[in-house]
Amino acid sequence: MTTPALPNLSKRISSPPPKSIARESLPAPAGSEVLKRGAWPRQWRARQRSLWPGPEAGANNRRLQAVMTKKSWQARCNAAPTGTSSMIRFSRLALVAIGLVCTCLAGHPALATSLAELYQSQTIVNGQGEEHRQAGFKICLDKVLVRVSGDQRLPAKPQMTALRDKAGSFVSSFRYRDRMEGIPNHDDQGTYDRPHDLTCQYTPPVIDKVLAELGSKPWLGERPIISVLLAVQDARQHFVLASDGDERPYMAESFQSAAGPLAMKIVIPSKAALVKTGAIFEQVRALSPELLARTVGNQELLAGSLVWSDKELGWIADWRLAMAGKTYKWQVRGVNFDEAFRVAMRGAAQILSGNGQPE
Repeated sequence: MTTPALPNLSKRISSPPPKSIARESLPAPAGSEVLKRGAWPRQWRARQRSLWPGPEAGANNRRLQAVMTKKSWQARCNAAPTGTSSMIRFSRLALVAIGLVCTCLAGHPALATSLAELYQSQTIVNGQGEEHRQAGFKICLDKVLVRVSGDQRLPAKPQMTALRDKAGSFVSSFRYRDRMEGIPNHDDQGTYDRPHDLTCQYTPPVIDKVLAELGSKPWLGERPIISVLLAVQDARQHFVLASDGDERPYMAESFQSAAGPLAMKIVIPSKAALVKTGAIFEQVRALSPELLARTVGNQELLAGSLVWSDKELGWIADWRLAMAGKTYKWQVRGVNFDEAFRVAMRGAAQILSGNGQPE
């Protein structure tokens, strides 16, 4: 089939602008037809179809666009005022440098959580009123103490009652984020009962002093990345949780969310990785020591079993984690899987921070 000849390029057609740029602010290229505002995508597609109809239109259009882009760039450089071409060359060099930096960073492990990020916590409050704020301060204090120390037992200590009464005095700064940003208030309830993320920032000396009063200390070392091996079973199916699995896609996302408040990171294996390690459901469900030893290698491994129980009206979760030659076990019953994953991460943080057996 003969490829149609390229049309006359003297009548150039400008490419549709990126979505991030206001279309009204774009100047019309010299020598081009001015397309109607707000109709870029429709008119551009119509013009492409009119140039080359038929199955070969896609390849030919890409070829034409490449030629026009090159000629348009050369024309703009030649027509640029004094000093502009050097700025263009500098911009290109800057982009190359940025690309090299990003490539170098990609080859290195992720940086540990900064001290400022470690000494902060977040909760959801129903508005910015004083009553909601004080309630949020109490929750954030519990969370930051567990986040910094790794010890999930702290909120249950008797001293916490007095500490919560003055929770706001420990906060160095706080900020709100409207969880319904962009959605207008529809009624009076929306005005006074609107959910916000409340983020509280603390200074290390203040929180470290509170931890000392509770008989604890900060866990400041680099926190290990935990590999997760989880067998899931309900009335309809059973499987090993995979990062790219389609059985219950929200579980992997929920597990990742459970790690964030504790400044920890987890890795859920892909389907291919599970096949490679031979992690079949029966072995994972039984928490086979042979499988765990073969899978762990030199990494921390959190192994679990999640079984739905009609009697408990929720999930029964059993967790295992080995450290320093000792295997720790803990369980939670009758919860949704979000809470089961939070229990898993709190227990792992307690063990790895040196605070002993999870409760």
